[in-house]
Amino acid sequence: MPRIAVVDPEKLRDKHQNLYIQSICPVNREGKECIRVDAKGRLSIDEKLCIGCGICVLKSPKDSIHIINLPEELDSPPIHRYGENGFHLYSLPQPSFGKVVGVLGVNGIGKSTAIKILAGILKPNLGKDTEAGFSDLVQFFKGTEAQAFFEGLQKGKIKVSYKPQQVEIIPKKAKGTVRHLLQKVDERGKFDDIVEKLQLGQVLDHDITSISGGELQRVAVAATALKKANLYIFDELTSYLDIKQRLRTASFIRELATPETAVLVIEHDLIALDYMADVIHIMYGKPAVYGIVSLPKTTKAGINVYLEGYIKEHNMRFRDHPLLFDVRPASKSQQHDTLTSWSGIRKTLGSFTLTAEAGSISQKEIVGVLGENGIGKTTLARILSHVLKPDSGRTDEKIRISYKPQYLEPSEYTVREALAKVLEKHQNDIIGPLNLDPLLDMSLEQLSGGELQRVAIAAALAKDCDMFLLDEPSAYLDVEQRITTAKVIENVVFTTGKSCLVIDHDLLFLDVLSDRLLVFEGSPAVEGRAKGPYAMEQGMNSLLSGLKITLRRDELSHRPRINKPESQKDQAQKAAGKYYYS
Repeated sequence: MPRIAVVDPEKLRDKHQNLYIQSICPVNREGKECIRVDAKGRLSIDEKLCIGCGICVLKSPKDSIHIINLPEELDSPPIHRYGENGFHLYSLPQPSFGKVVGVLGVNGIGKSTAIKILAGILKPNLGKDTEAGFSDLVQFFKGTEAQAFFEGLQKGKIKVSYKPQQVEIIPKKAKGTVRHLLQKVDERGKFDDIVEKLQLGQVLDHDITSISGGELQRVAVAATALKKANLYIFDELTSYLDIKQRLRTASFIRELATPETAVLVIEHDLIALDYMADVIHIMYGKPAVYGIVSLPKTTKAGINVYLEGYIKEHNMRFRDHPLLFDVRPASKSQQHDTLTSWSGIRKTLGSFTLTAEAGSISQKEIVGVLGENGIGKTTLARILSHVLKPDSGRTDEKIRISYKPQYLEPSEYTVREALAKVLEKHQNDIIGPLNLDPLLDMSLEQLSGGELQRVAIAAALAKDCDMFLLDEPSAYLDVEQRITTAKVIENVVFTTGKSCLVIDHDLLFLDVLSDRLLVFEGSPAVEGRAKGPYAMEQGMNSLLSGLKITLRRDELSHRPRINKPESQKDQAQKAAGKYYYS
């Protein structure tokens, strides 16, 4: 049986500890060198000598060593390996001309690695110590569609345009106005058309360093699409975008796919991915250890298989439980006492004015908050949290609020120090479900965006308060983490009797989580009006009618899906005025 060993050097820094692990290995005790510790104290494992006993795993810090027995069909070298005992990638997604191909998987499973190889940014090593040349890749993939792809890449017949995941690094590398940067990369002569479709006209003369995260994301999408290519690759294109921008951008991505052009997309927003993709590759394995890419499936089937966690044709279960969506009434009567209320709120910040009509939140209630970027959601959150004072209106000054801000600041503290109070009382209901144990001895500065987000959520949920106020908790989280986080929030609210206000742009996340909805209308950066909270059906109808889309539930997974525009289902729901689950 093929076997891989993956070692985390950050968790195995103690030379004496590593020498002890080396000494207890049965193979080493027989005189062979399966586990090695070099002069600097670094530990490594010879996969060919390893017998898979697991003793080193048990005696080492948690998640510092992984010994994995792979499926028999993977008895071949990986496409890429990060060092001797690093992450292994075993297959690649396949671009398809005329289609948008989606890639779906958890964080750390190799999605970005795979598309960087396809984009030519990362040179694969085929499991060796040196980079593979095109001739090596052609030979490695002989007889597959990947062979034709790499031959086309080598001959210049396939030209790639790639949008990276971390758009926030763009201002550090690029200088000038948005107009200058986009005109500089416009190889297709589509500047005016793409600026209009992505609604970038108002920021064209702004410096790239002064625009918001959502504007920066759309600039990155525009820059990628303006280049002359026949394969466009987008790594997480909905981050920082509000619901309207997500759907508008998804429609734009669909238009890029022509008989001469292929599009490849990594995305965690299932509604947006379902809306834009024609086929799906599932990536599975073990995060930070190894990743495998499934054969392509239709979008509907692929997402449902991913949620089920089981690939039937390969008899492969890659998750020990399905991700479930509860079927519950679209509207739900409130039977608890009022926790807090507000009325007549007005706040002016520069040229922007926020107003909020009378509203209230009940005890043990979760209220979702939906609206465009720049329309006052965070401003209202800061007013309710007593961070800002309204110019007029009434808020509850006595209520104690635990506020998780939208933007998170890393620090030199360790996760263990930051979560000291959480660890005392919430190991089973917060730390365990959010998988924070492996992060405890890392500093906050070392964490990825998703890891830092989970730590911030945990810290907010453990504070002594009357209500939690969470600003964009789904940002940077993968699909599984979003659903798990929703369940954790729901459980904490239920068991503590507290309430929660959640601002987010992921409709699926809020659909899973919310009892009612607070909906924002108006004009971004000019005027925002907070209305509600409404019952889910009324709130969703208000939002979706403005977006001109309708939602239905998938008959198998019960997840929300956008109806195809002008389909019979779409027309019937619109005629009945039921944009949210007829």
